[in-house]
Amino acid sequence: MKIEQIYTGCLAQGAYYIESNGEVAIIDPLREVQQYIDKANTANAKIKFIFETHFHADFVSGHVTLAQKTGAPIIYGPKANPSFEAHIAKDGEVFQLGEITITCLHTPGHTMESSCYLLKDKTGQDYALFSGDTLFLGDVGRPDLAQKAADITQEQLAEILYDSLRSKVMTLADNVIVYPAHGAGSACGKNLSKETIGSIGDQKATNYALRADMTKAEFVTEVTDGLLPPPAYFPMNVKLNKEGYDDVQNVINSVKSFDAKTFEAVANETNALILDVRHESDFEKGHIPNSIFIGIHGQFAPWVGALILDNKQPILLVTPYGKEEETIKRLARVGYDATLGYLNGGFESWINAGYEFDTVTSVTAQDLETIVNEKTDDKNVLIFDVRKPGEYAAEHILDVPSTPLDFLNEHLSEFPKEENFYLHCAGGYRSMIAASILKSRGYHNVINVLGGFSAIKNTEIKTSSYVCPSTLK
Repeated sequence: MKIEQIYTGCLAQGAYYIESNGEVAIIDPLREVQQYIDKANTANAKIKFIFETHFHADFVSGHVTLAQKTGAPIIYGPKANPSFEAHIAKDGEVFQLGEITITCLHTPGHTMESSCYLLKDKTGQDYALFSGDTLFLGDVGRPDLAQKAADITQEQLAEILYDSLRSKVMTLADNVIVYPAHGAGSACGKNLSKETIGSIGDQKATNYALRADMTKAEFVTEVTDGLLPPPAYFPMNVKLNKEGYDDVQNVINSVKSFDAKTFEAVANETNALILDVRHESDFEKGHIPNSIFIGIHGQFAPWVGALILDNKQPILLVTPYGKEEETIKRLARVGYDATLGYLNGGFESWINAGYEFDTVTSVTAQDLETIVNEKTDDKNVLIFDVRKPGEYAAEHILDVPSTPLDFLNEHLSEFPKEENFYLHCAGGYRSMIAASILKSRGYHNVINVLGGFSAIKNTEIKTSSYVCPSTLK
């Protein structure tokens, strides 16, 4: 028996390759599926099953393409209603894979079709639980995503999740391995661990949602408390996963390479969004006017999904050399297939062609400290914190408001058009994203703080952990 977790950091997502006696099961595959086919071919094995734990909201799964390429059936738990052919398993249904078995455990609550898959070894002993978004390490799946589809409240979904966990998950032996669908960084839960493999016993001991003495009412309160609105792209990804999508290779093949002159012409003709995915320090020094920065080295795909609200918006790319195809793939992983092309030769070719470019003004944390100290009138230096509300609540600059990047559009009226203002996040990645968005909307008086709050904490600028509830949205 072989179990391989294939973890994708950008999505904080775990797919699984399981092999026994020449037969393979894939759980929650990524959209680019050739990697699974290649693994099976190398092992002289055949992909027999494609298991989906639920209709994913945070990425486009590879189930449809993998089924088309291998002939393996797509398997969902009870209550799933995909538009394509799939096997809808019964609760407790057993699937033979070589010398082992995989049992479907229906665990609704995150969504109504959510299911875990229990692997039993060749002796029939419970060995591992592929828990999807039902159980994470340190958390459980948020119960607010399926409200509309199920015509049910998040509190009712939380109650269902409570029952699922206690009847199907917490009854398993402590030594059963837990393989979740996501780790820290995913928006599918609140409190996910950085660890990606655990055990039932560890989770019973450390996961707040699995406390043995926890009442259903307490569970509902704690699981729903502090939930931020889900990213805007989630419903679109659910739709793609339920209805199907194009092969990612077709998306890649459709994208063209443009020289600077053609790139500019296509941008003007199509009103395409110019997306610059280089490092924030490169974007700071020079970028195409009105382009948006989201660096490929960070949590790229989730930020694209949160900030580019229309997945059909035509996109033109400015990438580091050699990162063109990777960028296209990572956009497609979250359903952004409308990439028209990329700038051949990168930003340097734009400069060499003699076109105008823009820059971002930045200061160090020490510079900001000097500016704050030298302020002589009664007005505060205008500083905006674009970190997440939880980060802000833990510690922030005194009298500075919370303006989370996720909800920047809701705060536009708070940014001055004439007077200089300063942006910071934790380290500089998110504040550069925010600066690029604001500059594209005419706020050229924005100044980025290098190093973010990590650097600010090393100055004498006053901070506070007090948070006014009205600032948290």
